[in-house]
Amino acid sequence: MSRVRTDRLPLASTLWSIHRPGDFLDCYSVASTLSPQEAAKRGLALPGWARALLGLRNLLVQPFGLKTGAAEMAEDGPIFPVCHASAEEVVLGTDDRHLNFRIGLLRKDGRLYMSTWVRPHNVWGRAYLRLVMPFHILISRGAVARMAS
Repeated sequence: MSRVRTDRLPLASTLWSIHRPGDFLDCYSVASTLSPQEAAKRGLALPGWARALLGLRNLLVQPFGLKTGAAEMAEDGPIFPVCHASAEEVVLGTDDRHLNFRIGLLRKDGRLYMSTWVRPHNVWGRAYLRLVMPFHILISRGAVARMAS
């Protein structure tokens, strides 16, 4: 079984065109023969426990007027809108009042790279990012592991 590794996002990713100093950007990779679109479908279909956690998050942030993504909570596939798609890369994500985020899946040299970019807009966005970070790492690593082939 292929090992997930913490990595540096290749410069070929379109996420670099929006990245600025102070933005959050992480990257995990795994050996894979999947296309970015296949990887998104497989890896970003959240397991039950992560789906439940996202449901709790949506309940907690709804009174603050933040996007909940409830309409996108499909059972089989990515829950975020596609922002960019090519043969080598797919980028999903959305913009909100407290932060903008994107998830990029890039296929390069036999590896699949998954990166999350976040630009907090205010103190609430920075606090939110800090709060969800332990869950983000767990969910991201699990997603990349499901993309191995």
